[in-house]
Amino acid sequence: MTAPLGFTDFHSHLFPGVDDGAQTPEDSAAALAAFRKDGTRQLITTPHFMGSLTRNRAMLADRLDQLEAGWARLRAVVARDAERHGSPMRVERGVEVMLDVPDPDLSDARLRLAGTNFALVEYPSLRLPPMNAEFAVIALCEQGWTPVVAHPERYRNLAEYETLARFKGAGAYLQINAGSLFGDHGKTAATHAMNIITLGLADYVASDYHARGLPRLRDFHHAVVEAGYPEQAELLGVTNPARLLEGLPPLPVPPFVVADAEPAT
Repeated sequence: MTAPLGFTDFHSHLFPGVDDGAQTPEDSAAALAAFRKDGTRQLITTPHFMGSLTRNRAMLADRLDQLEAGWARLRAVVARDAERHGSPMRVERGVEVMLDVPDPDLSDARLRLAGTNFALVEYPSLRLPPMNAEFAVIALCEQGWTPVVAHPERYRNLAEYETLARFKGAGAYLQINAGSLFGDHGKTAATHAMNIITLGLADYVASDYHARGLPRLRDFHHAVVEAGYPEQAELLGVTNPARLLEGLPPLPVPPFVVADAEPAT
């Protein structure tokens, strides 16, 4: 089975030379080619950004200048890609906000996903706060933003899924990395990813593509369809990410089975 040419990805690192993703315009061009081959038709790319920078005007300006320069380089790559293929790929911008402070100021539209109210966020050191992990989610929602928590399956201290349920209850959504399902981030993350989507807690799948290897969206879609859940595959990888790009909330994703999933050990 071949996955449809219709994925929307909103988590990747394609700005050349601004973080641990693409380092050169050539890397960015190769990444766009990989996305095309994988079946992606539109994407939001999201360089790393420390939320604490919003509390320091000079440091914030410096980082935004870096991102502007990277965005200009990427736009040139996107233009050449469109000319080469005869069809443009829609490429928007955002950032992946590190919640090193619980209440960053995301009023600058460049810090949100394609200028929508959605903001992609992650916690430092791949660890959830030991207490009140949802405080940052609540703070962002109170500012009027909608947090999307990136790759919850990768948090090293994720011990139970009630924390993720509290994120969602506070107004956040959850994004699984496609590659996690296949062990790209280790066995524990693979188990967590499977449990999270089985329980119906995941709202999106995205690539978290760093211009190396494969985006894996096609692989994810194929695996979920083959497991007998085409509706969930379409919602997670096609419908809900496309809705995010248009500023719309995700549609509910049904659980795979009505059963309790156990956290990884």
